[in-house]
Amino acid sequence: MSVDILQEKIRKMKNPSMLELALPLSDLPPQYEQTAAGYGAFCRELLEGLKDTVPAVRVSFALFALLGADGMTELTKTLTAAAELGYYVCLDAPEVSSPAMAKVIADALLGEGSAYPCDGLILSGYAGSDILKPFLPYTKKAQKDLYVITRTANKSAPEIQDLLSGGRIVHAVAADHANRCGEGTEGKHGYTRVGILAAASSAESLRSLRSKYPRLFFLLDGFDYPNANAKNCSFAFDKFGHGAVACGGAAITCAWKKEESDGSDYLIHAQAAAERMKKNLNRYLTIL
Repeated sequence: MSVDILQEKIRKMKNPSMLELALPLSDLPPQYEQTAAGYGAFCRELLEGLKDTVPAVRVSFALFALLGADGMTELTKTLTAAAELGYYVCLDAPEVSSPAMAKVIADALLGEGSAYPCDGLILSGYAGSDILKPFLPYTKKAQKDLYVITRTANKSAPEIQDLLSGGRIVHAVAADHANRCGEGTEGKHGYTRVGILAAASSAESLRSLRSKYPRLFFLLDGFDYPNANAKNCSFAFDKFGHGAVACGGAAITCAWKKEESDGSDYLIHAQAAAERMKKNLNRYLTIL
């Protein structure tokens, strides 16, 4: 059961964080060519360097796809390498706009022999239940995890996601939908294989969602955002320090820029940034 594996990796490493690989080519250190091959090489070397610190990785399908056919080859190589290095691997799915397309994408990404091996998939449920349904069988027959986008961390998210729908907030409705979709998929740690993506920047939202949905595993989006912090994230965890993981992207992958390095020692800065993120989260958590 994948979500159990993620929770166990977090407990073993005492680190509830997930590396996010979603940087543009322009953010690669100078020694890497701004090509698909250079992008893939950077991602895999970063994974190799962080394997003893970070238990999970989130990979952007779209950014690799934008690099063309070579980009898709590099995506497969990167996902495969991440799995071989022991990471829990989560893939951001491409945009799904119709039930027919949802079926095609579900089979391609989660079906047997997929070229894009992953443990979990992030997708939006805001288009409705017929978009999610083709993915749900894979939570049982292939023990894959789904993370339904519920509340994102970007500044304008409240314009829609925090609106009232009847007596409920829109993103709470999305969480309730994910909760129903996950019924019957609970693992040994009590979490279902349908979780949610929630905002690392909104303590109030996380506190409310955690109190209402104790079985949902939270993938915390936007740890790099200025209004996000470890204290906010702590409200997504239960009293044992379980049930969530925080995504760290540019703060780790581009740490060398913040330190005004020439990029030749980017990995040292990435490792230090990943350790700082772990330390900050553990200031507010006790992972049992």
